Amino acid sequence: MYFYEYIYILCGILLILLVTIVVLIPSFSVSFDFIDIETTSPYECGFQPFEATRQKFDIQFYLVAILFIIFDLEVMFLIPFSISLNLLTNFGLGLGFLFLIILAIGILYEWRYKALSWVESK
Repeated sequence: MYFYEYIYILCGILLILLVTIVVLIPSFSVSFDFIDIETTSPYECGFQPFEATRQKFDIQFYLVAILFIIFDLEVMFLIPFSISLNLLTNFGLGLGFLFLIILAIGILYEWRYKALSWVESK
């Protein structure tokens, strides 16, 4: 095995650790702990809460977040496909376009069933 090829990765990791230590140690040494009643309260604006903080939360926020993560990852899978487009055979191009078709079907499905709409139409 040619371990000397990985020396650049090791140097990068060591440089990252060194910069992290150089930044963190002075910031921790000059910082001070000041505990204030207002900053430890649930709301820093100064108002008392009007209702309980544990209330029902709309599932739409979670759904949009999950859909964003899914489609964001699918777009990340397209980056190697677009970089190596000139090196692909017909089979590779077919698989890439099949992936794009499946992605488009998923977006159309979400659009059809209004998974991304914030307000319900009446």
